[in-house]
Amino acid sequence: MGVDVAPEFPNIFRSLSRSIESTRAVIFGQDPYPTKGHAHGLAFSVDQSVTVMPPSLRNIFTELSTDCGVTRKSGDLSDWFDQGVLLVNRILTTETGSSLAHADFGWEVITDAVAQELGQHDVVAILWGKSAGELSRYFRPEWLIESVHPSPLSAYRGFFRSKPFSRCNEILVAHEKNAIDW
Repeated sequence: MGVDVAPEFPNIFRSLSRSIESTRAVIFGQDPYPTKGHAHGLAFSVDQSVTVMPPSLRNIFTELSTDCGVTRKSGDLSDWFDQGVLLVNRILTTETGSSLAHADFGWEVITDAVAQELGQHDVVAILWGKSAGELSRYFRPEWLIESVHPSPLSAYRGFFRSKPFSRCNEILVAHEKNAIDW
């Protein structure tokens, strides 16, 4: 019997399918949701069929509402991705039912290279949590937004009221780029 991997094989590199030239912002996560059927290749996003939002995504939506007055019903963030928001995890896979199961697979080599390349372009980096924060060295300070992870274990220590969405748009507009419709 084989091991179930999240996301499913065809979606492992989904977040990396956009061109760098079309990328306006990047949000780095930690690893895919381990719940079967949740992960679909975009960090923090869940498949449209998911009706109960993961706690981190609920916190993201709470901050989005507080920051920009936007209320979302679906946890599928493909519309952000389609606007040039790269949603990528530091670790691209995990075993279904187990967070960080593939932490030693070497995925960070790939995601470090992604961050290094994006940092050489006008891309806003939104880094949530310690793992994502390790990538801050690749981005110019004026293009960088950092806070703790939106997890219920840490969100109260600085994620809430950090205004990542409006700050991202302020940076983009200041550099004559289109704002993102969060």
